Amino acid sequence: MDMLSKASEYAIRALVYIETKNRGNNRPGYREIAAAIDAPEQFTAKILQSLVRQGMLNSVRGRGGGFFFDADADPLKLVDVITSVEGNKLFTKCGIGLSQCSSESPCPIHHEYAVIRDRYLNLVSQTTIQILADRIMEGDAVLNRLNLLDS
Repeated sequence: MDMLSKASEYAIRALVYIETKNRGNNRPGYREIAAAIDAPEQFTAKILQSLVRQGMLNSVRGRGGGFFFDADADPLKLVDVITSVEGNKLFTKCGIGLSQCSSESPCPIHHEYAVIRDRYLNLVSQTTIQILADRIMEGDAVLNRLNLLDS
């Protein structure tokens, strides 16, 4: 079972790629980003456009253009990226998909699942795109498998 939608996965991978490229004073275009993160070009373009509209990212068209982060912006938390793409249902929904599940009327796995869900929320609330980029730039072996340094 995937926790994140493909759109969220691509958004996070794209943003980390952009951050690593921006550190070298490069502004990648959507085609380069899509190739680097192994995602469909048009889907990547749509995700990036949405992130720009929401103010998480900037873009400039034309020669010398591309995607970039505002140097003065606060670090971008993964939770903000995830909720911008798919809302907050990942952090509130029932573990087995019941519509009526709460602490007062719990499903059979409510209490155990709530612990996992809350820990995941804590993780993505403390982790930023910039932290992931730092780890990649430092050569973290696991993150290097994303092929973000090879491009």
